[in-house]
Amino acid sequence: MAPKKARRRAVAEGGSSNVFSMFDQTQIQEFKEAFTVIDQNRDGIIDKDDLRETFAAMGRLNVKNEELDDMMKEASGPINFTVFLTMFGEKLKGADPEDVITGAFKVLDPEGKGTIKKQFLEELLTTQCDRFSREEITSMWAAFPPDVGGNVDYKNISYIITHGDAKDQE
Repeated sequence: MAPKKARRRAVAEGGSSNVFSMFDQTQIQEFKEAFTVIDQNRDGIIDKDDLRETFAAMGRLNVKNEELDDMMKEASGPINFTVFLTMFGEKLKGADPEDVITGAFKVLDPEGKGTIKKQFLEELLTTQCDRFSREEITSMWAAFPPDVGGNVDYKNISYIITHGDAKDQE
């Protein structure tokens, strides 16, 4: 397949020619090293045999075909480095769909206003479960500044978590 056709096909299948902008150079290099380790036959494509050999190298010898098939089905086609990177980008971008994240925030918004008070959200994030550090709170407010009334638009947060920020797409 000609490079232009391959690029068009990747974009049409949900891939992105902008996948490399999702990661910094250090991360891309680390993914490239991981890809090279998995691509056992060094043909530039990860296939079922590559996965089987990678598992064997890690000491897991009896991997079932169904398990390997399920792994291969996660990609829309042959797994070259760009597809590999895209798959990781999708996994890392936000595991839950937008409606699930929004639904979690709605529990904190019984009046259904679409916003939560900054002070209330900050208190929850710094005192419950996996507590945010002061630095994480500062970063969050830089990314999602509250309005002048101290309200945080959680629908916007949910959208950006699942789709990325519009300015990141440019």
